Amino acid sequence: MKGSNFSSKRELIYSTLCSTKTHPSAKWVYEQLKEDHPDLSLGTVYRNIALFKEKGMAIPVANILGEERLDGDTSPHAHLVCKTCGRIEDIEMPALTLKNGKGFETDFITVTYFGICKECSH
Repeated sequence: MKGSNFSSKRELIYSTLCSTKTHPSAKWVYEQLKEDHPDLSLGTVYRNIALFKEKGMAIPVANILGEERLDGDTSPHAHLVCKTCGRIEDIEMPALTLKNGKGFETDFITVTYFGICKECSH
């Protein structure tokens, strides 16, 4: 885990976010944890996810039906997003660099393709 000041709840939220390939929303993470951790609030989940994004430990992928979907896998890869069902899949991405000579240092690059998955196109 990045950082040494991680509370047990923060650790739990982060491990839940990283344990799935579904690119969950904060609400999904909360729903996974609330039964075993009834003192956990949705606000706590949102605040921690904001911290993860700020520290580069999670990236926003897309907004699906009004909910930001996230990825705990920050390794270089792109995403396919179905506009019909909202499914998100990882795909490999060739290494990209940005050298525009304007003194801009890139922290990360995100590439997202929007379309219709094969299940929805039938």
